[in-house]
Amino acid sequence: MPPDITLFRSDPADASAAASLAVVGNAPQTSAAAAIDAADCIVRFNNAAGFGAATGSRVTHLALVNRGGQMREWLEDRHFLERPVVRAAMAFILPFPMLPAEQNRPETICWTREALDLLRPTGRPVHILPETLHERARALLASRTEGRPNPSTGFLVTLALLLARSHEAAPVQAYGFGFDGWPGHPWSAERAWFTDNEAAGRLHLHPLERPPCPR
Repeated sequence: MPPDITLFRSDPADASAAASLAVVGNAPQTSAAAAIDAADCIVRFNNAAGFGAATGSRVTHLALVNRGGQMREWLEDRHFLERPVVRAAMAFILPFPMLPAEQNRPETICWTREALDLLRPTGRPVHILPETLHERARALLASRTEGRPNPSTGFLVTLALLLARSHEAAPVQAYGFGFDGWPGHPWSAERAWFTDNEAAGRLHLHPLERPPCPR
């Protein structure tokens, strides 16, 4: 593991140890509340679809995308810190490293400084994934897709989790990953990486439930 990837080495939960770990994506066809809530560490993303209902009501780490319009919307919401999943989170993950000011013009795309200003008063840890992790993610996906890969937040965080855990740890339990969304992410390559790591015993990718048939 690269020495500067220190994700989860601080309180409130140490996911690099043998603790059970659930990573919960935002695909809607997921209903595993009891299994997810039973994990020692539970990582969720962004608006955490299904939180408080179909995907359970516990969260230890909340990953919040810190580039683009979504973070801008959160920063403009004066009630953001009052959201149930934000209040419940014991730590936060910002998946993108901070851009230098000269690279953040003329249009602001990196909101890391503002996100830190928002989250630090909560007193909870804020982890920022380093550029070395992004480089490793792109290298892992490059042979599976064309062009320069743009990994999704879910892929980046799951990769960081696997790098932080010992090989003796129980497999990461991945729920709610539909490998679909913004077309700029290499979804098929990411699915193949998940499948390979499942075959290696490092994670278990729970299949999505079938949506109900229309009547």
